[in-house]
Amino acid sequence: MSQHPAPVREFTLRGVLLGALITLAFTAANVYLGLKVGLTFASSIPAAVISMALLYRFKDSNILENNLVQSQASAAGTLSSVIFVLPGLLMLGLWTGFPFWQTALICAAGGTLGVLYTVPLRRVMVVQSPHLPYPEGVAAAEVLRVGEAQRQQTQSGQGGSARSGLRELGWGTGLAALFGLFSSGFRVLGDAINLWLPVGHTAFRVAAGFSPALLAAGYLMGAAAGVAMLVGVVLCWGIVVPWLTAQAVPEVGQAVTAVAMQLWGSKVRFMGAGVIGISALWTVVTLARPILQAMRHQPARSGETAAAPAGDTDRDMPRSWMLIVGTAALAVLFGVVNYFVALHMPELSGGARYALAALCVAFAAVFGFLVAAACGYMAGLVGSSASPISGIGIIATVLMGLSLLALHALVPAFENSVTGKLGVALVLFLVASILAMAAISNDNLQDLKTGYLVGATPWRQQVVLIIGCVVGALVIPPVLELLYNAYGFIGALPREGMDASQALAAPQATLMTQIANGIFKGNLDWTMLGLGVLVGVVAIVIDMALRKSGRGALPPLAVGLGLYLPPTIGMTLFLGAMLGLVIQRGIRRRGEHKGKEWVAAAEERGLLLASGLIVGESLVGLLLAALIGFSGSDAPLALVGADFMPAMWLGLVAFVALCAYFRRRVLR
Repeated sequence: MSQHPAPVREFTLRGVLLGALITLAFTAANVYLGLKVGLTFASSIPAAVISMALLYRFKDSNILENNLVQSQASAAGTLSSVIFVLPGLLMLGLWTGFPFWQTALICAAGGTLGVLYTVPLRRVMVVQSPHLPYPEGVAAAEVLRVGEAQRQQTQSGQGGSARSGLRELGWGTGLAALFGLFSSGFRVLGDAINLWLPVGHTAFRVAAGFSPALLAAGYLMGAAAGVAMLVGVVLCWGIVVPWLTAQAVPEVGQAVTAVAMQLWGSKVRFMGAGVIGISALWTVVTLARPILQAMRHQPARSGETAAAPAGDTDRDMPRSWMLIVGTAALAVLFGVVNYFVALHMPELSGGARYALAALCVAFAAVFGFLVAAACGYMAGLVGSSASPISGIGIIATVLMGLSLLALHALVPAFENSVTGKLGVALVLFLVASILAMAAISNDNLQDLKTGYLVGATPWRQQVVLIIGCVVGALVIPPVLELLYNAYGFIGALPREGMDASQALAAPQATLMTQIANGIFKGNLDWTMLGLGVLVGVVAIVIDMALRKSGRGALPPLAVGLGLYLPPTIGMTLFLGAMLGLVIQRGIRRRGEHKGKEWVAAAEERGLLLASGLIVGESLVGLLLAALIGFSGSDAPLALVGADFMPAMWLGLVAFVALCAYFRRRVLR
């Protein structure tokens, strides 16, 4: 842990304002990316680089101020996880848009509780747990240290450039933006290759997308998760879908490919949900013991430590502050849930409505705390990006749905209200708050690890993260409204005549809506879910065996995602992971001659380039959404029509060139 001999300015107004601006941009980018492919990106490291570049000209700026900026901005990548649920309310037909205050308050209250839940776990899980690697937290600390060293060298006239990291991020952002402009904007480049191989009464599908953001996500994900994703894709489109298609009886005039797509959407995706659910449950079970140990060793009073006090670097938010903020967050959550119930269940009496809202908030608060502890520990083990937040959402959806069903059966006052579409809507609304708690806690301990390594003050980080939650919560509703009106969601288009092929998939929201609907209607495909659970158990056993033997790993969650996500997503993630494997081998091989400093610089270049690719594509997507919304045209910048045949092959060539450039720049 870094120590600072003299007090330095850490919490500043300019830092808070800069963190808010970065949060605005990254929240918007994450909302778009999450709705398109079901993935979000971690924003801590890009935020740290941008913060260093913009604060560079202020001679009194320092590493601690930069750290608070990235802590605040990191809320962008995490609070955006509520988009995995909220679009389901439009798919149900309950909402016709995203009500600003309902959406903002559910995000802000859940995110604030997520911050508070992880405060008691910081000392045990961050300070006293050296076995937890916190990969993204350590990486962010290294970026901050390098930037601080370069700034000091420049000010002392020794050379160096504090903008080298921003340059790499800029190259990635620019290339991805250019690719997205020619692909999604001008439509000159195709966005995927999609081939069907018919065999008798069935068909096999081979597909891959040309997305720089997905390529970068796969690169950051790692080889083990990439291979597991490929296993899921092959299992889905090479075995399960062809077998189900061969058994199905197509409608008159229905093509085999249409049957395959229908079966994948209605059956095989539930199998993937089963794999994701059991994988997340297994993760929580394996973490139960360390979570209980962390709670048992938590000091009884604020500031109390087992050793001598370490000053500001070991001072958490005071318990009195936590009580005040937590009570306010729970009150806001109760108010917004009560309003939701009153608006959509007007037949309930006042007492019954308050009781239902209180029970729902109690469930969300208790389950949210357990999820926060599990997700915080998972962040330490595998990093924020690899934690199964969507799997946690599936578990929450099932448990909340079953709880409301039991309430409907046991309490006569709720017999005619907590059922059907309204029951599903209430489940989704509450799961949104639970996901906000889970996602923020997943990120908070990662940020606290960064702060611990650079000598920051924990309570200041916790305060600015709450500020980031509030800012992000105010951004999410208008961005969701903009994207919905521009593209629509699959199953929920705002206007007639819109191009359904351009609709955002919102995959997790679709899945959780289907699961909640199936629970209340009693027609949930438990067979496919059960088969998915069985596949997940097999994947867990294989993963344990591989890890025990030291031969690698097979993350079961990634297998489930390969089954659930479209192959144009899964295969691109796999390609990105393989690109990362090739680059890592090249770094190790060249590092034997060039030394450790070159290796560290190359790894940082790869990390920043990948982050830039994600940010660039996401921001171009958001810009195009604004153009579509204002123009009313589905393709306002298109230079060619949808029948432009060379587009797919031009896209393939451009994508391969991008991969080659990525490798060359990292290994230069």
